[in-house]
Amino acid sequence: MPPDAPSLPDAKPSDVKPSDVRLLDARGVDAGYGTMQVLWGVDLDVRPGETVLLLGANGAGKTTFLKSLVGLIDTRQGHIALSGHEVTHMRSSDRMRLGMTYMSELAVFPDLSIEENLKVGAQALGHANPGARTEELYDLFPVLREKRRNAASSLSGGQRKMLGIAKALAAEPKLLVMDEPSAGLSPLLVKEVIQVLSRLQKQGLALLIAEQNIGFLNVATRVFVLEGGRIRFSGTVAEMTDNEALRRAYFGLK
Repeated sequence: MPPDAPSLPDAKPSDVKPSDVRLLDARGVDAGYGTMQVLWGVDLDVRPGETVLLLGANGAGKTTFLKSLVGLIDTRQGHIALSGHEVTHMRSSDRMRLGMTYMSELAVFPDLSIEENLKVGAQALGHANPGARTEELYDLFPVLREKRRNAASSLSGGQRKMLGIAKALAAEPKLLVMDEPSAGLSPLLVKEVIQVLSRLQKQGLALLIAEQNIGFLNVATRVFVLEGGRIRFSGTVAEMTDNEALRRAYFGLK
């Protein structure tokens, strides 16, 4: 947190409204790589059970921001809180234990079977019954049950994306953080991913999705637009579509 940033008083339980509770609260986040700064003072929050879309073009800083949230790169300035715990300088594994999981295809082990990948995800948090959790995930992703003994490397792009989501869910997170789940997928497979996210949303899971595909607005509760490493807009989907500049930039409308 910047030295001159005021400390925030703890809210009394009677003062806290459900809409005010923040599962994730990032304030004034600066981050980058070496001498290159990518993010400047980024503010973003996610409330329990909501879906937040972080919208931006390639190079806007979306991946850098997500990596700073989950602890894969250092936050140079600002602070990040998860479920009321300060996690700014906490290890990535400890943030996961607090309930924040990062979905990435890179986390899928291609030489392991689908079932082995899911059990690795469940065991990451010391799940008491990885086998039972795996069966729950097969109910959500039937195509994975059909191929459970196959190596992950045998999956199609869309199926590997589903495995990446399932593996992240194996840890039973409160918040699932996703970096461009539509990348490399056909429009039909993107629709399938959105349908899966809609089911997760109905189960009460909070989602933070970084994307440039506006199709994900269909599952979003709120939208943050990131441009040049800074938040340029935050609000509801309706407020975004009412914004003339954003309509032109993202919808091609006049």
